[in-house]
Amino acid sequence: MEKWNGKVAVVTGASSGIGEETCRQLVEKGMIVVGFARREHKLQALEKDLKGKLGKFYYVKVDLCSEENILEAFNWVKKTLKTVDVMINNAGVWKQSDLLGNSNDWKKMFETNVLGLNICTRESIKIMEESKIKEGHIININSVVGHYLFPYMKDISMYAATKYSVTSITENLRELMGMKDLPIRVTSVSPGAVETEMAVEFGLDKLEGVKTLKPIDIAEAIMYALSAPQRVNVSEIIIRPTNENTLGFIKNII
Repeated sequence: MEKWNGKVAVVTGASSGIGEETCRQLVEKGMIVVGFARREHKLQALEKDLKGKLGKFYYVKVDLCSEENILEAFNWVKKTLKTVDVMINNAGVWKQSDLLGNSNDWKKMFETNVLGLNICTRESIKIMEESKIKEGHIININSVVGHYLFPYMKDISMYAATKYSVTSITENLRELMGMKDLPIRVTSVSPGAVETEMAVEFGLDKLEGVKTLKPIDIAEAIMYALSAPQRVNVSEIIIRPTNENTLGFIKNII
């Protein structure tokens, strides 16, 4: 990770869970990190907690459902820090809505998980190109439900559709960076169940025998992808809990 010392990373969904832990790890390793999230009080607490570390933490209050808001945030980053070297699209929304459910929930998920993610990617790459970086990295926090069907989980179908979109976007972006001959690597990190606020909202923490990962597990996978030499693009990481038992999980939810 020494090569990223003093470089700039933007992390969405920075106020809790995977995003918060990723910000902590990056700052402790010497990066300048800008956290995007809606809950300013949590960002302020994180900023206070990270003072005195090797790197530096800044934050911008951002609603990823607002393109105008995202553009303003990246303008601040460009004006203040001049560049972006690493973009980590972590923010995500999970609404328990199936294919016959509430369209407002669908819109919220697609606006955050897909459109917001891609707008952040687009804007960060613009800055990377303008500043002529020698090495950049886009990391999308995906999900196992973006790779495999879970038909017994009816309330996850639309969320899974957003993550299948992320899988496609990430792979197509990797190809595009190659076609444009840009020194920007692209990685998809797809966890199983993780102990986050989202998991609590869905009730995973109350299901007997369900195995979960911790945010630090995902943050360390991000560090692995970042620390690989520039000639190596770790394009996909799938992380699942040890002794994960799909049959046991099904019995808990039906």
